[in-house]
Amino acid sequence: MEKVFMKGNEAVAEAAIRAGCRFFAGYPITPQNEIPEYMSKRLPEVGGTFVQGESEIASINMVYGAAATGIRALTSSSSPGISLKSEGISYLAGAELPAVIINVTRGGPGLGSIQAAQMDYFQATKASGHGGFRMLVYAPETIQEACDLTVVAFEKAEEYRAPMLICMDGCIGAMMQPVILPEMKQVKPIKLDSTAGKYINPNRTIITSLISGEDRQEKFNKSLAEMYQIWKEKELRYEMWNTENAEIVLVAYGICSRTAKAAILELERDGIHVGLIRPITLFPFPEIAFDKLNYEKVKLLVSVELSIPPQMEEDVKSSAARRAEVKSLTHAGGVLLTVEEIVEYVKAMYNRGRN
Repeated sequence: MEKVFMKGNEAVAEAAIRAGCRFFAGYPITPQNEIPEYMSKRLPEVGGTFVQGESEIASINMVYGAAATGIRALTSSSSPGISLKSEGISYLAGAELPAVIINVTRGGPGLGSIQAAQMDYFQATKASGHGGFRMLVYAPETIQEACDLTVVAFEKAEEYRAPMLICMDGCIGAMMQPVILPEMKQVKPIKLDSTAGKYINPNRTIITSLISGEDRQEKFNKSLAEMYQIWKEKELRYEMWNTENAEIVLVAYGICSRTAKAAILELERDGIHVGLIRPITLFPFPEIAFDKLNYEKVKLLVSVELSIPPQMEEDVKSSAARRAEVKSLTHAGGVLLTVEEIVEYVKAMYNRGRN
């Protein structure tokens, strides 16, 4: 298949269309504006519908309505916009409706900065909305992976009747790379009838997230908990890179994992063995990868992320379960980690251990 040179935001938009997305509603916000701009042109060409909502809140509720008809629906935003969509995302989970959300992340808290960052980790993995629901959260390292995971997200949304999140840091959205786009799929709207819901809502003539009646809410939450456990068993995605002889292991995703790999190659030339665990699903977090490390050799884990205070570090500590020391190397607000910084930090930690 032919490679094309595309910006990350535009590539994931095209991938969504080729995955069968036929409805998009969104609202402008940096650094994801190329997604709705691209969708506004392309969706009408394939018989789809583009709506620029009057707000993020309106847009996510339009996605709710489209998803209720069985159409593959998408919205995108950036950090504070996703916060505004959180109630609607919770409604999608409560109504067991499939949809895909793309978050091209920026700095925070508050309005924050418009530059690339990774400060939505807690939001994506711990508190996407009220009620304790979860989403499968994908964190691509390259534009190619972002396109591939967009297709996966639509398929998993329909399989589990749940919203899915692609958490793509601003660098991946803004950069350009060669990419092989997926083939165009002709997807028919699914029928949300009494047999479609895998967990509750047996009467699909009324699609709602309001669950009344004795203990029905508790039964629903138990069914969701069972589904999330299935995700932990079947939907984990991660990469272990150069970990076989590692004495120090970095943990990074998105743009940080790209920088970390370059630093590891440089450190290897200096005789310092460093590995990488790259979570591809931020939820479920790949705890199992940490169980595969040789803790007779590995004495230090470093969470490398664009967030201050560090956020992913909490999951790294939990996964390490005190088998190794855990530290973090961070920037925030659009300041990127460099290869030189990672190399210098790892050498300092390596020499500290030797002394």
